[in-house]
Amino acid sequence: MTNGEIFDALKMLDEEKGISMEYMIEKLKNAISIAVKQDSNGGEDNIVEIDPETGRFFVAVRKTVVEEVEDPSLEIGLSSALSVNKNARLGELIEIPLKPKEFGRIAAMRAKHVIIQGIRDAEKGQLLAEYQSKENDIVTATVLKIDPKKGNIEVEIGKSQAILPKSEQTPGEIYREGDKIKVYVSDVINSEKGPKIMISRTAPGLVRRLFEMNVPEVFDGTVEIKAISREAGLRSKVAVYSKLPEVDAQGACIGPKGSRVNAIVEELGGEKVDVIKYSDDPAQFVAEALSPAKVISVDIDEENPKCCKVTVPDHQLSLAIGNKGHNARLAARLTGWKIDIKPESGFYGEDEEN
Repeated sequence: MTNGEIFDALKMLDEEKGISMEYMIEKLKNAISIAVKQDSNGGEDNIVEIDPETGRFFVAVRKTVVEEVEDPSLEIGLSSALSVNKNARLGELIEIPLKPKEFGRIAAMRAKHVIIQGIRDAEKGQLLAEYQSKENDIVTATVLKIDPKKGNIEVEIGKSQAILPKSEQTPGEIYREGDKIKVYVSDVINSEKGPKIMISRTAPGLVRRLFEMNVPEVFDGTVEIKAISREAGLRSKVAVYSKLPEVDAQGACIGPKGSRVNAIVEELGGEKVDVIKYSDDPAQFVAEALSPAKVISVDIDEENPKCCKVTVPDHQLSLAIGNKGHNARLAARLTGWKIDIKPESGFYGEDEEN
């Protein structure tokens, strides 16, 4: 690789990969400097100058002129020094330019390595930037392969590939090769092997992003999503709030005849979505969170923080608790409160067993 070829390659990296020539020249200078230190005829103290305007490469080692050389990497004998610089004097530091032939070998070898590594770094950097631009967003992925043993799904997102783990798949959903599915980018990891994109179909962030996409008032910040709790495939609860009294946060999210929330339900494969009115009053918020069940009363337990007892009509008990307790669990996660649900005719605490 000649000097001209080196500069051509660096220019290509600048124009096509977005890595500045100045940055790459600095990397190359460092690489050549290290190579010179490692070379048997090199030196610990060296200078490397690269000028893309003139195409000039200059490499020299600096050594101290001594009578008797003890460390060849740092010292040079007086007679040898005079052959390089006729004004050399004992105790002085002189520059000894590397021979073009020897320098050319080092430069070509290091330049090739630096350029190849530069291309790899550029591709990783571009991929990382692309991934990071999608973080906390929904992207469309194409199913490439399904692992029959582990159940993990390999998908294609743009020109990249990712894995949708079994644990991040919505229970009950069936995927086939070639299917187009929407996934949520929950995280981006920059590992030694390159950027890795973490995707999910179960993350609450998927529900949040769908509301932002389908409800203009959420997108522009007029309506705020205060909290989300989710059991993927079964039900999600979304607490919404508006500081503007004239804006009905719940109505905006549900939409005319339920059109907006229905679009989200369809995207989630039929998963139920409860839009809850958020309230700073814990009792009111808990009562709303147990929707679709009707609540008679919410009693805050003063002795136990974040605990309350909720009374519901007898015929609403199973609705309040939900199938396998999922409605009560979601309400507790949404509000951050421990909720003890009892029927109107029942008893609290230990009295219930009598």
